[in-house]
Amino acid sequence: MRSSYKENDVTLLLKDITGLVKPQPTEERERLIQAGKHYSEMLPIEYVPTEKYMEVYQEALRKYSGPTALAVGRLCDKIVETRGNDVVLVSLARAGIPIGILIKHYIRFKYGADVPHYSISIIKGRGIDNNAMKYLLERYAPQRLLFVDGWIGKGAILEELKKDLKAYEGVSPDIAVAADPANVTALCGTHEDILIPSSCLNCTVSGLVSRTFLRDDIIGPDDFHGAVFYGELADSDLSYEFIESIERCFVLDSTVPEKAVQGCGADEVRMLAERFGIKDINLIKPGIGETTRVLLRRIPWKVLIDERYKENPELGHIVRLAEEKNVPIEYYPLKHYKCCGIIKKMAEA
Repeated sequence: MRSSYKENDVTLLLKDITGLVKPQPTEERERLIQAGKHYSEMLPIEYVPTEKYMEVYQEALRKYSGPTALAVGRLCDKIVETRGNDVVLVSLARAGIPIGILIKHYIRFKYGADVPHYSISIIKGRGIDNNAMKYLLERYAPQRLLFVDGWIGKGAILEELKKDLKAYEGVSPDIAVAADPANVTALCGTHEDILIPSSCLNCTVSGLVSRTFLRDDIIGPDDFHGAVFYGELADSDLSYEFIESIERCFVLDSTVPEKAVQGCGADEVRMLAERFGIKDINLIKPGIGETTRVLLRRIPWKVLIDERYKENPELGHIVRLAEEKNVPIEYYPLKHYKCCGIIKKMAEA
């Protein structure tokens, strides 16, 4: 699979389906998803964000490069302590890819080891790419594989991973993430709901690769899951600007006290569903990263921002996006998260 990443940074175990799928507008996709069509059978239209939004992204990058670098460093220390430095990183396409590259670079920076890094697809409700797993297990011992993602919202992908990996003896369902505000994995850089700046953009911070795709007419039984390469957006590609901004903040000692809120984020999401009368919990996307994605590529109903973060510049890009899309913001007490995006139920739209 083509991407704008260097070959020695990541190998994408994906089928290149560029030109085979017509992207669909956000509202059309949202209606189809809520009518029962699986999100992996469609692709969104990828666009270059507005100039105003890019100003907010650059500000987020300046503010959060340090905390993200610290989280990556702390995560890498945990990885080496628990798994050694002969792991094989398997990032989950696509949000996991930039974090996987940063982990690879930090382990080389601090520990002098060059660990392999692959990226594969896992799709909520459809499972992990079994052909990609077969490829990896033909080359590496199962206990060496370590799955990587950017952050955890509710923990749905972790549950998918645990379920799917029961078929693969010796492969750990542990997932390594930079941020876990849901408080469901110890293998994280922080339990705080920090902004991983790459969550602010789509393909232009992810090697110009689309989210992954799975549909029988295009993905055969022996194929990897698919993705599109957006070469036409090369002039707007910020993939390495992001990675290098974080790397400039790498430090050898990433030890800081860990903060974790008691309880599980998924329980808080269920309470929000009850409070706002939402029957489908999948319409609630908690955390800075997930809220950003709701505003970028779904049809939002409203955004909740924790009362303590009203007018806090940390959430400047959230407020900017909500204003651009005329999405109401409600200030509401949140425990695990700084904000939460709620998707509009299209039958009521």
